[in-house]
Amino acid sequence: MAFKITDQCVNCGACEGDCPTGAISEQNDARVIDADKCISCGSCAASCPAEAIIEE
Repeated sequence: MAFKITDQCVNCGACEGDCPTGAISEQNDARVIDADKCISCGSCAASCPAEAIIEE
C-alpha cells in the first residue's frame, strides 16, 4: 500500500467518495485504507482537505 491516512484526518469522508476501488471506509470514527483494495492511484490524497493522506 502506497498511501496512509494520518492522525490529521478530520473524518470528513471526501477521500472515501473519490476512491475508485472502494478501499477507504470508516472504522472507529476514523477513515482507513484497505491495503488489499488500494491501487495506489492517489485520488484520495488529492481530495483530502486536511492533507492527512500521505504516500508511504
